Amino acid sequence: MKLIIAIIKPDRLEAVKQELYKADVNLMTVNEVLGHGRQMGVAEVYRGVKEMGNLLRKIRLEIAVNENFVEQTINAIIKGAQTGEVGDGKIFVLDLAECIRIRTEERGGTAIG
Repeated sequence: MKLIIAIIKPDRLEAVKQELYKADVNLMTVNEVLGHGRQMGVAEVYRGVKEMGNLLRKIRLEIAVNENFVEQTINAIIKGAQTGEVGDGKIFVLDLAECIRIRTEERGGTAIG
């Protein structure tokens, strides 16, 4: 089991979601976050408003997947998020020690779905 964390531009969220659905990945957690990468202050346009500063608005996706879904999840995120410009984001893949479905108490890959 893996936990995939992706930091993407806010305006790419819908495209990423659509690509994930096409890849049969339907379970995700989405958070609005602030942060910056190497660009440290490069202006970005968000909903028509130019933002400048050290912390830019980003979206953080967290997706728990079984081993056989790792590559297709990564590829879907890249396909939906990639613009070729600075600030497209990052993907982190972490080992997931355990997953427990609260309702049924199922554990492991079965609990992920």
